[in-house]
Amino acid sequence: MGVKIKVEHVSKIFGPKPESIIPMVRKGKSKEEILKETNHTVGVYDASLEVNEGEIFVIMGLSGSGKSTLIRCFNLLNKPTDGAIYVDDENIVEYNTAQLKKFRQDKIAMVFQHFGLFSHRTVLGNVEYGLEIKNVPKEERQKIALKNIEIVGLKGYEDKYPSELSGGMQQRVGLARSLANDPDILLMDEPFSALDPLIRREMQLELLDIQERLKKTIIFITHDVNEAFKLGDRVAVMKDGRVVQVGAPEEILENPANNYISEFIKDIDRSKILQAQNVMIKPNSLVSLKDGLKVAVKEMEENGLSSVFVVDRSRHLQGIVTIDDAIEGIKQKKTLQDVIKQDVVTVKREEYVQHIIPKALDSKYPLAVVNDEDRLEGLILRVHVLSSLVANEEN
Repeated sequence: MGVKIKVEHVSKIFGPKPESIIPMVRKGKSKEEILKETNHTVGVYDASLEVNEGEIFVIMGLSGSGKSTLIRCFNLLNKPTDGAIYVDDENIVEYNTAQLKKFRQDKIAMVFQHFGLFSHRTVLGNVEYGLEIKNVPKEERQKIALKNIEIVGLKGYEDKYPSELSGGMQQRVGLARSLANDPDILLMDEPFSALDPLIRREMQLELLDIQERLKKTIIFITHDVNEAFKLGDRVAVMKDGRVVQVGAPEEILENPANNYISEFIKDIDRSKILQAQNVMIKPNSLVSLKDGLKVAVKEMEENGLSSVFVVDRSRHLQGIVTIDDAIEGIKQKKTLQDVIKQDVVTVKREEYVQHIIPKALDSKYPLAVVNDEDRLEGLILRVHVLSSLVANEEN
């Protein structure tokens, strides 16, 4: 993935003479010192980061950390006092009025926390609004709107009004409206925070499903660490207007940059963040269908195993053979095909540990991690799942 957005030393100061405060920022004055001495508020403080094309990039922080101020810099609702923001290698901070209007209409869209729907418009009317502003012909804009209404799971609700919808459904309308203009970049400022926990989880999964299909560049703001680590390909943690750490969720969990980050993530439920790919091991010991039982026994003895997975020439999973069944099969002159067991529990790389736990506890054998073509990619022992939970308790 290439870099879609590059933020270079961006600061946003609120007050009557914001530019005059920049030298103080560059000298390392704190947010509190600047407020006390000048009555100016530092919203964002010398932020630098990169957002890759097609990723969900989460900006996380507590109230007052600067995350919402920063996301509004990406569409210049907040124009940076200092620094540059490059989108596709163009510094949008230098855009004139016409360039900025085109940028907002064609390349970037925002989903707000409180939906921002028009109460007098139907679902269809709300979703097609941006296209209407762009003077897209009625038939074409309705076709586009209906397509996006279906994408967010609201087909059949086109003629309903916002007051007739649940909070989660209203947020889907807001998302469909943002998608209707087919933006490259989607900004989402705490879009699920007003929803109850169950609907919030549903919307998180819905967003991941939509992203899997559309591959937008999404910048997502949240104060919820579990939400951040569940959704984010990478996460930026902010404190007092500064970007403190940027990394993949697993990197931040394993190597927090400082005590603030450690404290921030201590209550995270790792079972909801870690996936099969994070706890699996590579299946170095395998037996092919073309091999015999004696080869299987030798493989298990040399590696201290009581069972081994069986694959075909393309490494597609066929089953598992145990040491007891293999030895008994040799005595009875059976083939490998005769004794393999096919009741192997399989999981996908992206499956979360919280869903894997019951499978691991109920299975007599290691879990097989397979791709969509049933090609074996890894294995998970019960101890791998349990150790991830122990790490969660320790943290």
